[in-house]
Amino acid sequence: MRHYPEWLRKRFSPDGVAGSVDDLIADLQLATVCQSAVCPNLRECWSQRQLTFMILGETCTRSCRFCAVPHGKSEAPAADEPWRVAEAVGRLGLRHVVITSVARDDLADEGAGHFVRVLQAVREKCPATTQEVLVPDFHGRVRLVRALMDEARPEVFSHNMETVRRLSPLLRPQADYDRSLQVLGTAATFAAGSFVKSGLMVGLGETIKEMDSVFEDLLESGVTHLTIGQYLRPDAEHLPVMEYVSPQRFAEYRERALELGFKWVQSGPFVRSSYHAVDAVSGAAEEIMAGNP
Repeated sequence: MRHYPEWLRKRFSPDGVAGSVDDLIADLQLATVCQSAVCPNLRECWSQRQLTFMILGETCTRSCRFCAVPHGKSEAPAADEPWRVAEAVGRLGLRHVVITSVARDDLADEGAGHFVRVLQAVREKCPATTQEVLVPDFHGRVRLVRALMDEARPEVFSHNMETVRRLSPLLRPQADYDRSLQVLGTAATFAAGSFVKSGLMVGLGETIKEMDSVFEDLLESGVTHLTIGQYLRPDAEHLPVMEYVSPQRFAEYRERALELGFKWVQSGPFVRSSYHAVDAVSGAAEEIMAGNP
């Protein structure tokens, strides 16, 4: 049995909406990172019709040491997945949708073209819905990032840095800290009014000084929006938690990040990359969609 501090004991009484979302996902045979990553916010978010679709299969070609998503050989992308995601967005009446994927290093374009097709299908069916993509690093291939920005035009482009430079090789052995910065910088170059967003986990042994450094690196790369949350160990095969960061420290991280220049920061023990993602575009969505950031 895991013994969490008081601030990590989530109390929530959902209504029947979460069950209807679950039924819809099953009916359309879709995957969500909410389920695959064992997110502690699933019932809360689904009760508010907030969820993150995971495309390109449910098996990742990488094996990050913090992530609960299964890894191994993945199946071919489903040709009708764009339609199914768009149908779900329409039935749920989403104002904002977040779409992520497993890493697909086995595909020639690493899944970038499939992202475009999914976003275009959603745009056609639900033109008023703002879109957020949370993508793998595409090995830093500028052409793929640019195609995604130019052809799909998401309102929010997100790629997670996950941790500080020193810990990055330990957490993401098949990724690279500087390559992630490059991906974010490329997206910012072709953003044309989109927000550029990243996410960090804490509780893995990082220092406050190292957090300041990653904040500065992200800002220099053009990141405008940031999430910071507590790492929770999925099981004994993943990295252990080194520290349960206090709510006060999370508040300090948020204040520091805003002082340095981020436009929007979510920071707290239960914050995840897509937690309350709609808040990042609230009040600005109409201007973004009109092309007037």
